[in-house]
Amino acid sequence: MAPHTCVPQLVLLFSGKRKSGKDFVTEALQSRLGADICAVLRLSGPLKLQYAKDHGLDFQRLLDASVYKETYRKNMINWGEEKRQADPGFFCRKAVEGVSQPLWLVSDARRMSDIQWFQETYGTVVQTVRVVASEQSRQQRGWVFTPGVDDAESECGLDNFGSFDWVIENHGDEQRLEEQLENLIAFVHSRL
Repeated sequence: MAPHTCVPQLVLLFSGKRKSGKDFVTEALQSRLGADICAVLRLSGPLKLQYAKDHGLDFQRLLDASVYKETYRKNMINWGEEKRQADPGFFCRKAVEGVSQPLWLVSDARRMSDIQWFQETYGTVVQTVRVVASEQSRQQRGWVFTPGVDDAESECGLDNFGSFDWVIENHGDEQRLEEQLENLIAFVHSRL
């Protein structure tokens, strides 16, 4: 059963490796479509909030791309996995609470259980979007391979997902990215 919230007309589940540009792409889409129509949801938001409460940490600092967040990332991943094992939809339900816009951009789907929860809860309005970037592009954005993070389910859980509905290439070619965003926006307009 869907949580008490507005039923969306379209849900786009974004996934991709660290520093692939998931947040950049979802924020670009929201800025073009408008916050009144389009909500950006982060599954990591409820995770970080609960982790901060449970461990006496600064929630706001866990949200940004800081050394502070990276210090706790590995432990946060392990803690989140324990929560998901007990209840796979826990963070998904928290993320959608009170959302009223007809279009939801979930910026950080990371596991099959995330996709399954949204598909089971919202059905055919769900589309999957994979944001890909070359390793070189990710490194230029500050990515460095971190054992226990980049080889964990939170980074690799959707590597073998199969066929995504959309693939956005974000290798640094602004014109190519713009073309892909325009195609996705045209699709969004056809569904709203």
